Amino acid sequence: MNKVAAVTFSFWIMKMCATTLGETAGDLLSMTLNVGYGLSSIILISIFLVSVVAQVRAKTFHPALYWTVILTTSTAGTTMSDFMDRSLALGYAAGSTILVSGLVLVLVAWRLTEGNLSVSNIQTKRAETFYWTAILISNTLGTAFGDFLSDNSGLGFFGGAALTGGIIGLVALAAYFTPINRVLLFWIAFVLTRPFGATFGDLLTKTSDKGGLGFGTIGSSAVLAVILVGLVVFTSWRAGKERRGGQAIVRDY
Repeated sequence: MNKVAAVTFSFWIMKMCATTLGETAGDLLSMTLNVGYGLSSIILISIFLVSVVAQVRAKTFHPALYWTVILTTSTAGTTMSDFMDRSLALGYAAGSTILVSGLVLVLVAWRLTEGNLSVSNIQTKRAETFYWTAILISNTLGTAFGDFLSDNSGLGFFGGAALTGGIIGLVALAAYFTPINRVLLFWIAFVLTRPFGATFGDLLTKTSDKGGLGFGTIGSSAVLAVILVGLVVFTSWRAGKERRGGQAIVRDY
């Protein structure tokens, strides 16, 4: 049985919400609570490992568990990227190069091992392991790119969010109107939703003198968490209703 969420419009809305929450929650732990990038990375990677093991061991698709893993990859990716770029002083360019290389290696190994890169029909533990490894790296990469847009490009938080949001829109149009490989477009969009979340999260949390809206990490994280939970509950209810409706049609027939 397929173990991952269907890639629909609601999937992308929830993904952007989760990545934005990952940015604000990661910053809440590492900076607001002053835990630091290194220790925060250890804590959040540990939480990610617990959640992803539970996801891989599960026999069926559980929306709440799936989106918990997406969120933990996002929060862990935030602090991992900050640790590489700032604590280790690699910088955004070097850090991004390492992460791009890592993502390409994982995707190549996945393709050679499984014979495909399907992101809509994952049924084996090995394919799912590749899937979540690629997601963790892509969310870490997206954080580095988002920070580069915010800090070094001169675009600022709003400009960075607008740019990545616009590119995501172009990728969506390419998926509908061009023959470009859908798996390639999926990973481009998946990586880009992370810098969108990073820049939009910073826009929400940073003070006005730094170009943000000043809502803070605690308030922003709480609101985003409520929205994400609400979306998970709604989509789960709708999927259950559609399955029951389909079963009723079969019985009537």
